[in-house]
Amino acid sequence: MLDVAEWIMKDFAAIDFETANWNPSSVCSVGIVIVREGRIEDRFYELIHPTPNYYSRMNTQIHGLTREDTDSAGLFPEVWSKVAPLVEGLPLVAHNSPFDERCLRAVFQVYRMDYPGYEFYCTCRASRRVFKGELPNHQLQTVAARCGYDLALHHHALADAEACAQIALQIL
Repeated sequence: MLDVAEWIMKDFAAIDFETANWNPSSVCSVGIVIVREGRIEDRFYELIHPTPNYYSRMNTQIHGLTREDTDSAGLFPEVWSKVAPLVEGLPLVAHNSPFDERCLRAVFQVYRMDYPGYEFYCTCRASRRVFKGELPNHQLQTVAARCGYDLALHHHALADAEACAQIALQIL
C-alpha cells in the first residue's frame, strides 16, 4: 500500500479556458498555473481570437470578454505554441475537467493539430469524493473557499486556474 504522501500530486499544470460561445472550440482566453514540487512555479494568461469568432451574450455576462477584447489576439495555434512547452510532460488539472478537455480537443481539431493525448485530472470530481456531504455544491468558488482560497475574480481564466491549483494541492 502506498503512503499517503505518495498519493499527493506535486507536479501538474492547472488549466482553465473561457469560451466566446457554446461551441467548445471558441476558446477566447486561457489561464495556466504550473506547479512543481508542490509549489506554484509559473503562471500564464493570454487572450485568444476565438473560432468561431462571435460572442454569446450569456458567455460575455459570465466572463466579461467581448469580441473587441480578442479581435487583435493571436489564434489558438500561436497561443498554444507558448503554452505547450510549459505543460510538456505534466498532467493537466481542471475544475470540471470534461469541459476544458472538450475545449482543448475541439480547438486542436479545428486547426488540424495533432492532439498529444494530455492526461486530465478533475478537482470537481475529487471534491465530491473528499468533501462528500460537507459542501452545498462543488462549484469552483465553493471548493476554493473550503480550501482557503478567495476566488475574487471568478471566470477570469488565470484566477480560475490558480484556484484549481490551490484545490489540487490540497485534495489530489
